[in-house]
Amino acid sequence: MFVVASFTPHKQLVTATVKYDIAIAGGGLAGLASAILLKRKGYSVIVFEKETYPFHKVCGEYISNESKQFLNRLGLDVDALGASNINKVTVSSIKGRTVKEKLHLGGFALSRYVLDHELSKIAKQEGVIIKENTRVNDIQYKNEFFEIHADVHYEAKVAIAAFGKKTNLDVKWKRPFALKKKNRLNNFVGIKYHVRPAFASQHMPSIRSSSDKASAGNADFPADTIALHNFPKGYGGIVKIEEDKYCLCYLTNAENIQKAGGIKEMEKKFLSHNPYLNNILTRAEILYEAPLTISQVSFDKKTQVEDHILMVGDAAGMITALCGNGMSMALHASNILAEQIHQFLQGKISRIEMENRYQKEWKKEFATRLWFGRRIQSMFDSRMFGLLVPVFKAFPFFTRWLIRKTHGKPF
Repeated sequence: MFVVASFTPHKQLVTATVKYDIAIAGGGLAGLASAILLKRKGYSVIVFEKETYPFHKVCGEYISNESKQFLNRLGLDVDALGASNINKVTVSSIKGRTVKEKLHLGGFALSRYVLDHELSKIAKQEGVIIKENTRVNDIQYKNEFFEIHADVHYEAKVAIAAFGKKTNLDVKWKRPFALKKKNRLNNFVGIKYHVRPAFASQHMPSIRSSSDKASAGNADFPADTIALHNFPKGYGGIVKIEEDKYCLCYLTNAENIQKAGGIKEMEKKFLSHNPYLNNILTRAEILYEAPLTISQVSFDKKTQVEDHILMVGDAAGMITALCGNGMSMALHASNILAEQIHQFLQGKISRIEMENRYQKEWKKEFATRLWFGRRIQSMFDSRMFGLLVPVFKAFPFFTRWLIRKTHGKPF
């Protein structure tokens, strides 16, 4: 890393361009993992993060075990951080009919507040420069280098966009998914709480409608289970994270909130249809003063390269939240991308070859998962799901097959 300064006669410094091998816009899982891997290969790396660590994010906070070994190699011991081990999934329809299944790989749950912060500390220890509270306003490719416009101007040989679901840069760059009209895949709002399991106490009324409906109030919520609960035009997930906390995160169509007149009103009008969600929302101890929200969540197809800028994580493509595999995909993609960048910076392949290889590997690994994720969402985001629950219960191999189709192997 070095600084190129420009002077004018009899005046102080006017501009300064700081140069790096790699610049990364976004300090979430994909951005931090990419930074650590590339720094370990000997490159100068800078990460721009608009927030200040630690901070909360809208996220289901469940991660498939396919990425656990990779996190260990990065230097992160999730068990030591208090992550819960998850090996079962429970899914309920709007009326509370349930199907339960074991997770073939299993996973763990840990808050992004802890996870991202710990990765940022590892990155800093490795020598990555992290500019917190710094927003990237634009990235432009000129003469084999990238100009990054942030607090000052930066220059890099490689630029990575790891800024998440949808940002001002997506619109500025006129990415096709960001310009699409509202449709059934791109008009979602994500809402998240951390809660304590007061809802699982003996004071919570049990549900006794049928043998396969929840008796959620007669035992503590199992710490080894991730639960997904359907409601009209949406679904919510709940899973135990570190300490005695649970993450409750749900996704709904923006029209639900507009029709109801606000989040709290929408929760009473729509989420309360599902007895599990109703019990959680009425009995849980909410740990946030206000819920975390993110709007304009899109599951439309995205490109992995834009004007030579390499997309990773949710910026490259989002799997539907109910599949519980977005964070593993982000980590896996960073591993694929780092190797291709290394080959390019070593002069072994051209920039175009790097981009083509990354896109090919990304699609090979994730395209099928995304396709199945969209199909499952269309099925789950419907009142018809209640009719499918008996089918899933009668043919558990089909449920396991669907789970495998949205997950990968350890990497």
